[in-house]
Amino acid sequence: MLTLRKEDEITKEIIGAAIEVHRYLGPGLLESAYQICLAHEMMRRGIHFEREKPLPIMYKGIKLDEGYRLDFLVEGLVIVELKAVKKLDDIHLAQTLSYLKLAELRLGLLLNFNVIRLKEGGIKRVVNNL
Repeated sequence: MLTLRKEDEITKEIIGAAIEVHRYLGPGLLESAYQICLAHEMMRRGIHFEREKPLPIMYKGIKLDEGYRLDFLVEGLVIVELKAVKKLDDIHLAQTLSYLKLAELRLGLLLNFNVIRLKEGGIKRVVNNL
């Protein structure tokens, strides 16, 4: 089994940026506010990312370009999905895993900013076992 060393390093940087955003803004805002601030914080830290990255879907042998949009694709290796919900549900994890499978990537982060402390229930690591 391949290690996720590079992806793990990237996730540490993303989590640090997300904690800074959450510490500054706190819970209770819309997902879009956290997304723009996280983009700014990652840019400030020199973390390379694509925001609202289109993710095509293959359907019956046809590539449909407007399948989905990833909140962030970081360093071309880690998908980051943001939420601002009361609690993360299994469907949120399933969505992130589906994105990983479609993108043929191994690691994603699911971040829920609508919590008191991001470290306590706001960060979920999602692994695609390819």
